[in-house]
Amino acid sequence: MLEYKAGWYGREVIVVDRWYPSSKTCSSCGTLVESLPLDIREWTCRDCGVVHDRDVSAARNSLAAGLAVSACGDGVGPPRS
Repeated sequence: MLEYKAGWYGREVIVVDRWYPSSKTCSSCGTLVESLPLDIREWTCRDCGVVHDRDVSAARNSLAAGLAVSACGDGVGPPRS
């Protein structure tokens, strides 16, 4: 349904890997938090000090990942260690 509606409005749907750590990544500096339990709704980046709402940060990171795919044409997945 989402792809159908996107096509209807001339938009493109880009699927981000479900394991991409969008809520555990600082949307300001890119630092990845090792552990972030689901009951933690707000967290502070240890590197830059920015306070994040978990869902807002995840939305920003997902948007950035989608724009990167749109520009580069590559898949998005979790960072490799």
